[in-house]
Amino acid sequence: MSQAKVTMDTAGVLHLSGVLDHSSGAALRDQGQALIRNTHATTVQVNCTAVTKSSSVGLALLLAFMRDAQQFGKAIVLTDLPEDMRKIAEVCGLTETLGIES
Repeated sequence: MSQAKVTMDTAGVLHLSGVLDHSSGAALRDQGQALIRNTHATTVQVNCTAVTKSSSVGLALLLAFMRDAQQFGKAIVLTDLPEDMRKIAEVCGLTETLGIES
């Protein structure tokens, strides 16, 4: 199992990777919030290409990052959501909120 992590590159792209679940969610939440708060980018792209598996915790994390961005006066754009995250979003009726197409 790959260790979950969140990083931000110099272009203001937040990269999520690994397994997003109950054991990784809290730490990723805190780290992501700090990265969003401290970036100078006005739009933060959240890239999920390297997410290997996600439970509903992954979607909760994305929603929390969206709230953080709004609080800090920034926009969020989600990219490359894995199929499991898309399916959970569809079941929960969150595709529109997350700005993803079903």
